[in-house]
Amino acid sequence: MLVFILRRLAQAVIVMLTVAFIAFMLFQYVGDPVTNLLGQDATPQQRAELRKDLGLDRPFPIQFARFVGNAVQGEFGLSLRQGRKVSSLIVERLPATLELSLAAAAIALIFGIPMGVYAALRRGTFLSQLMMMVSLLGVSLPTFLIGILLILVFAVTLKWLPSFGRGDVVMLGSWSSGFLTVDGWKHLILPAITLAVFQLTLIMRLVRSEMLEVLRADYIKFARARGLPNRAVYFGHALKNTMVPVITITGLQLGALIAFAIITETVFQWPGMGLLFIQAVTFADVPVMAAYLCLIALIFVVINLAVDLLYFAVDPRLRIESAAGAH
Repeated sequence: MLVFILRRLAQAVIVMLTVAFIAFMLFQYVGDPVTNLLGQDATPQQRAELRKDLGLDRPFPIQFARFVGNAVQGEFGLSLRQGRKVSSLIVERLPATLELSLAAAAIALIFGIPMGVYAALRRGTFLSQLMMMVSLLGVSLPTFLIGILLILVFAVTLKWLPSFGRGDVVMLGSWSSGFLTVDGWKHLILPAITLAVFQLTLIMRLVRSEMLEVLRADYIKFARARGLPNRAVYFGHALKNTMVPVITITGLQLGALIAFAIITETVFQWPGMGLLFIQAVTFADVPVMAAYLCLIALIFVVINLAVDLLYFAVDPRLRIESAAGAH
C-alpha cells in the first residue's frame, strides 16, 4: 500500500512540474508583461527597471525555478486586466465553481446510477428504451445548446427560474456559499442541470453496460443456483462489482466538471473560475491563465490519486497483487 501511494505521488509531482512548465511558457510567448503593465509609451529605462524587478532579466532556469516556488505558495503575480493579485481572484471565484460542479455531480450520480440499473434489469421495456434514446440526446447535444434551451423554457417562457448570476450568497469567512439561501438554490438549478446532463447520460450508459456484463458472469449464475433472491443477486453481488469502473470514471468526470464548466459559466454568467478564464483569454491576462491551468491540473491530480486509492480499497484483486508483489 505504501509503495502504491509513493509511486502515485511521484507521478503526480512529475505531472505538476510538466504543467507548471507549460504555464510558465505562456509568460514567454503570449504577449510581453512589461508592455502590458507600462503601455506602449514607456521609456526604455522604465522597461529595463520593471524587467529587472520582475526577474525577467535572469536566465531561463532561474525564472522557472522562481515560478515554481511562487506557484507552490499559490502566488502567480498580478492580473494584467484587473491589477489585483491572482490568488485573491481565484479565492473569490473558486467557491462558485466548486458548488456548481458538486451540484452537477450529485445530480448525475443520484439519477444516473438508478437509471442505468433499471435500463439493465428491465432491458427491452418501453421506459428502458426511452431512457437510452434520451441518453443519446444528452451525449450528442452541445452544452451551450442545452443551457440556452433551459433558459428559453424555464426562465423566459415559464419564468420559474433566473437565467443568470449566482443570486444571494452567505459569507462564511472568506468562503461564499449559495447553498444557504433560497435565491442561491434557484440560480443554481439551471446551470447545474446543464452541466450534469452529459455526465448523467455517461454514467447511466456505463452502469447499464457494466451491469449487463456482470449479470452474465459465472458467480452470478452460481448465486442464482444457490437460490438467492433477485434483490440479493442484483444489489448484493452485481451492483457492487459494477461500481468498480464507475468509481474510476466518476472521479475523473468530477475533475472534468470543474475544468470544463467554462461553457456553462459563460452561458449563465456564473461568476466562477471558468468565466474568469474566458475573460483572461480575451484580454491575454497571462498570470490568470497560468494560475487556472496549474489549479485545474492540481485538481485532476488530487482526484485521480483519491480515485486510485478508492479503487485499491474496493477491488480486492489489487490488494492481492500488491501483497504478492511485496513478497
